[in-house]
Amino acid sequence: MRLTVFWQRMADHFGAGYADTFARDHVMSELGGRTVHEALNAGWAARDVWRVVCVTMDVPDERR
Repeated sequence: MRLTVFWQRMADHFGAGYADTFARDHVMSELGGRTVHEALNAGWAARDVWRVVCVTMDVPDERR
């Protein structure tokens, strides 16, 4: 998954204004105690981070 697709999905689910805030502030144990930004910067694949976000935040199947 390209980062542009990842960020579009984040914006579609959380809203354009909140997606980046969530990605900077919300620490998830499933990402090793990292935020979305930290996980991506640590080398996690965007698709893997998106999967964690989907499970953790109950993203509906049609948006996954």
